[in-house]
Amino acid sequence: MDDGDLEATAYHEAGHAVMTVRLGGEVVSVTVDPDRDDGPRRTGDLTTRWRRAAPDRAAAVERDVLVALAGPVAEMHYTGEAFHPAAVAEWSADWATADAVSAAEFPERAKRTAYLERVTRELYAVFGQERLWQAVAGVADELLAHETLEDDEVRAVVEVWLRA
Repeated sequence: MDDGDLEATAYHEAGHAVMTVRLGGEVVSVTVDPDRDDGPRRTGDLTTRWRRAAPDRAAAVERDVLVALAGPVAEMHYTGEAFHPAAVAEWSADWATADAVSAAEFPERAKRTAYLERVTRELYAVFGQERLWQAVAGVADELLAHETLEDDEVRAVVEVWLRA
């Protein structure tokens, strides 16, 4: 992976990680150097744990969709190119995750796609907020420096930018 791809991957994974923290989850691990022995080839990986159950199915769906799509949206902001997440091969797993999770609430494909596209647009606006974007950039910088981060390392960066 060249330096440009590595940086884009760092921003992508940072987007997932920051959204996880923002929604009350724990980042067990986020990396730009994933194991290559457990499935499809990936350039980054995130493992999360939720500290408390979502209050209902709709909330759980929204939480999981936001985290899944946060990576592609952060990468869009970083590159300055707003693509549809389903149209980029590297983002297909994220789109597939969001699609599968949201099927519980939106069994009809057209409504589900409209929901996912709306969430993508909303996330794009959210990542345009200066403090949130600085949190993403800070986590991306740490990923580029250390390749793998755990919750306390991610949280330390995010809290600098997102504390009330």
